[in-house]
Order: sequence, then structure tokens, then C-alpha cells
Amino acid sequence: MSSVKPKPRETDLYAPIKGFLEEQGYVVKSEVGAADVVAVRGAEAPVIVELKLGFSLTLVHQCVARLGVTDDVYMAVATGKGKPFQKSLKNMTKLARRLGIGLLTVRLRDQLVQVHCDPGPYVPRKNKKREGQLLKEFARRVGDPNDGGQTRGGLITAYRQDAVKLALHLFEIGASKGADVARETGVERATTMMRDDHYGWFEKVDKGVYGLTPKGAEAVALTDAVLGG
Repeated sequence: MSSVKPKPRETDLYAPIKGFLEEQGYVVKSEVGAADVVAVRGAEAPVIVELKLGFSLTLVHQCVARLGVTDDVYMAVATGKGKPFQKSLKNMTKLARRLGIGLLTVRLRDQLVQVHCDPGPYVPRKNKKREGQLLKEFARRVGDPNDGGQTRGGLITAYRQDAVKLALHLFEIGASKGADVARETGVERATTMMRDDHYGWFEKVDKGVYGLTPKGAEAVALTDAVLGG
């Protein structure tokens, strides 16, 4: 006799969801019109639940379409395992809240239904600190040296542009005091940047004096690209 468990199906979600809603006084029926699950309680607006084994864009589209019928729409998925699922759950909960959609998960091994958010209007609070950081980076960035959509690892930031200015100055002038480099390049945090040396371009040659490493000299060749030239 085979001990292999059958693969879960979307229909496995229905019984737990139906029981969960019936406990709250709803009359529940499946496959009504285009909806997977419809629940009605008295004269209240109907509740619609769309079932999928996992998160998908199709599921989101279906739930958004159901908002044209009722404001009380939920997506329901099977509870997954590990950090990947928890990360997806966190991200999808944020998206569901922004769309005004509810989100349920069903743990199939014991049919536990968990509510992660309910339908309703959502106005996210703006993060003023992040807005300030965004605008500061925008203002300090010289030109537009990046291609929209590229990976983070290859991005040219304002910090990198400043570091190239320092490297170029040291390449032309030689080892210099941090204060002098700051004054000549206009990079106020020159001393701190050369001391921290995130890119391996700078080396301390005396108290308060910094020079350029061979790696830093190579970076000077990228000056036009990094500075937006």
C-alpha cells in the first residue's frame, strides 16, 4: 500500500473556510457565479472568498474583480512552510490591505483558519524619514547615471559619486589632509568617508592624511560614468 500523501487541491480549502464562516452565522455555498465561495448572513452584504493553494497574480486579479460585487472579499491560501512563505505572507498582507481585500490562510493538516487582515479602506501612514532620505539622495545625485530597473548591486549612488570625487582629487594631487580634500572637492564628509573606506580606495598615510590605493586608482577610470558624464 502506498504511503505517499495525495497532493493538496484547492477544493481542500473549502471545508475549513466553510466551517469558519458558518461558526460566525453565515450560510455558505460554493461556486456561485464566478466566485469560489459566497457567504450570506441576514441582510448583510455577501462575503466572497477566492481559493488558491498559493499566492499568485491571478488570485489578486480575481479578488479585485469581486470588489465590483461586494466590499467584503477575501483571498484564502494554504499555509506554506518556512521563511519564503512567511515573507510572501507578509508582503501579500500589505498588498491586500492596500487593495481593501481580506486575507485568510488555511493550515491543511488541522484545518486551522487564520485571519491576517479584513477587507476595508486602508490609508498607509507615510514615512517622513524615508521620504527625506529619498529626496536627499535625489538632490545629491549628479546626473542620472543608472538605468531604471537595474539590480541594486550595480547602482551608482550619491555616496559612490562623492567617493569618486575624493579618489580623483587624490589621484591628481597626491596624499592630502582630510580637511583639504573636503574643501577642494566640496564633499563635507571627506575625512569620514576616507577613514571608513567602504570601497577599499583610500589608505591612511599619516595622522589626518589619506592617500589612494591601487584599487582607488582603477576607480578613477570610471569617473565619467559614475559622475554622470
